[in-house]
Amino acid sequence: MNLKKIFRKLLVISIILAAGSASYAFAGNLKVGTWKTAQTIQPFFYHKYMTDNECRVFSFTNPADQKTALLAGSLDMCGTTLAHAIHSASLGQPVVVVAALCNKCSALVVRKDGPIHKIADLKGKKIGYVPGTMHEILLREALTRNNLSPDRDVRLTRVDFFDMGIALSKGAIDAFLSGEPFPTLAVSQGYGRILAYPYYDDTIGTINAGMMVTRKMIQKRPDLVKELVRAHANSTIYLKNNKELWLRRASSFGTDLAILEKAAANMELAWKMDQTFVDKAKALGSRMQALKVIKRQPDYDRLFDLSFVKQISSEIENGK
Repeated sequence: MNLKKIFRKLLVISIILAAGSASYAFAGNLKVGTWKTAQTIQPFFYHKYMTDNECRVFSFTNPADQKTALLAGSLDMCGTTLAHAIHSASLGQPVVVVAALCNKCSALVVRKDGPIHKIADLKGKKIGYVPGTMHEILLREALTRNNLSPDRDVRLTRVDFFDMGIALSKGAIDAFLSGEPFPTLAVSQGYGRILAYPYYDDTIGTINAGMMVTRKMIQKRPDLVKELVRAHANSTIYLKNNKELWLRRASSFGTDLAILEKAAANMELAWKMDQTFVDKAKALGSRMQALKVIKRQPDYDRLFDLSFVKQISSEIENGK
């Protein structure tokens, strides 16, 4: 096991230990997990909209570790890619998506000076990806549509999002599919070139990630779930209405503001979900099964709970 994997496991363990012996942090101190990226920034603004509880935000580099902490009771809510949520639910894990988080954000990047000019040219090449993410599904779909087997015709290599640029620039991989700002960063720094924006057609669209809780949390403390969704909705609305502030705050995560300004067109903050959103997730799940990423379909009525978004939408419309 390399040092990065050890560090990641220690991070998850430390968060689990921080929660103590309680099943949930119900004593006025809510814990939320997310990534330190512009498109997943909303939890860092929750405190502006919470009056009865405090909110501590923990940053992660992948959705699997967030879910591990969530199921251990060390987080009350966490970010998740919809692909990972579907995969988790297909395994029978008691997770529930209660709000959208972001749309779009993906791009397929190759070396600027390399011989790859179309997706079919990726045959035999090493491609960086993060398992269990929307980016993995988009990558597998893009390859399949271009008559390439993800398992036989290319070499899929696990690389954390934050390491993909370095790996590409040094020639350790030939391409990667990831979220912003890494594609834009690769282009701006001169070692990468956007090969494609591999989004689905209208059946799936540009859905990407959401906010997730456990079924137990909804059953035992729906009031806290509602408070978190309300904070998420208000944070999203605030940031979308204040683009300059959004990107400037996101730049504090380590990416230059100029890069984020270029990447902004490929990023979309979100919080609303409706039946159309769920239908697109179902279509995504069907593609995941066809690509053999999952063995069976989850119960989508249990995976997605639209009630909190509906309540908050009504409150906002009525000026509450």
